[in-house]
This record gives sequence, C-alpha cells and structure tokens, in this order.
Amino acid sequence: MRMTCLLRFGPALALLLAAGVVHADQPLAGSALDRAVSGRRIYLAIPLGGEFPLNYHADGRVDGQGEAAGLGRFMRPTDSGRWWVSGPKLCQKWTTWYDGKVFCFTLSKVSEDQLSWRRDDGLAGLARIGR
Repeated sequence: MRMTCLLRFGPALALLLAAGVVHADQPLAGSALDRAVSGRRIYLAIPLGGEFPLNYHADGRVDGQGEAAGLGRFMRPTDSGRWWVSGPKLCQKWTTWYDGKVFCFTLSKVSEDQLSWRRDDGLAGLARIGR
C-alpha cells in the first residue's frame, strides 16, 4: 500500500517541491545548526502577527526585546542569556525569562531564510533568519 501511494504521488510531490509549493524541512544539527544562528538575528513569528527578534551572538550570548513585539506590558521587555548547540538541539537559558530555565529546540530549515522550530516541551512555530 505504501509503495503504491509513493508511486502514485511521488512525481507530483517532486514537482511541487521543485516549484516551492511544498517545503521539505531540512533538520539542522551540530555545526550546521551553529552556522544557522550564530551571529544572526532570528525573528520568531508571533501568533497575532508581527515578529519577536532574538540576537544570537557568536560568543554564545543571546538577547531579545519584547518591546519590539508590543510585549512590554506582559513581561520584562528585555533579557539576555546564553545559547549553545547540543547535538541536534539549540539550547538557551535566559537570565529572567522563563524563570531562567533551560529550553532546547530542534530546528529545521524550511527555506533559505525560514526555520521551523519545536521546543522540548512541544511548543512549535516559525522563524525568519535575519542578518
């Protein structure tokens, strides 16, 4: 059954992928994951529209400003912390956000400038890679 389905839809799926209609996520790990975020500003998509910028400095520091997304009234507007790559995951620990707990994420490259992410607690979303 699986092979029949693959044979039936394989060519059409290949055409959709080539046309960019369907995105095949490319999981990132190790040095590829480090290169994807190190020295970059990553813009997290926010459910009600807009983006939340996080700066991943090459020296392992990360900082963010909630005011950029209008979140200043809900949380401390700015914070900083540390980030690191642990195998297939990007981990980060903020000074005060999330009570200073460590969270790790799996990242997949959706396109040249877009990532999908899934946090270790199941929360997921999209992000745009800036320069």
